[in-house]
Amino acid sequence: MDSRDSLLTFFARVVKVTIKSRLVTVEGPRGKLTKNLSHLAVNFSHPKKDVINIELHHGARKNVATLRTVRTLINNMIIGVTKGFKYKMRYVYAHFPINVNIDKNAETGLYEVEIRNFIGEKIVRKVVMQPGVDVEASTTQKDELQLSGNSLENVSQSAADIQQICRVRNKDIRKFLDGLYVSEKGNIVEE
Repeated sequence: MDSRDSLLTFFARVVKVTIKSRLVTVEGPRGKLTKNLSHLAVNFSHPKKDVINIELHHGARKNVATLRTVRTLINNMIIGVTKGFKYKMRYVYAHFPINVNIDKNAETGLYEVEIRNFIGEKIVRKVVMQPGVDVEASTTQKDELQLSGNSLENVSQSAADIQQICRVRNKDIRKFLDGLYVSEKGNIVEE
């Protein structure tokens, strides 16, 4: 039994995992996450308390690889509803300071990040965050954004969207390193 197994046993006391027709629902102290895995040909069983078996019959090597993926997805959901996920992003600029505004859309309830003055351009870049992702400017560190939420997929996708919209085009990327980059990944609830 390694440390991951004992970690799962600890979380099982706080977390409720429900699997019905490959729709995985995880409920914990921070909220509820659902993931539809109906496109995968895997079977779930519950042999004993705090254990979920994932099995696949007659699978080739590529099919067998999905087993570990499913396990990791469920583990990430369990960590998300107990600890949450936090990404920190830093602004990098050589000459033109990047201005970032954060607004919450009243209709959708999603955060919108507005990036201005990127490499001195007049164009305003807008990124809409994924559902369940909160964004705030760091109070302790200058030029830093903090993205947090329960779903690892949504938090990391929002960070990737911000980084991708600030990609430098038609210039030497070894020289023009400007942009917003993920500087730190962690959990909201620290031990």
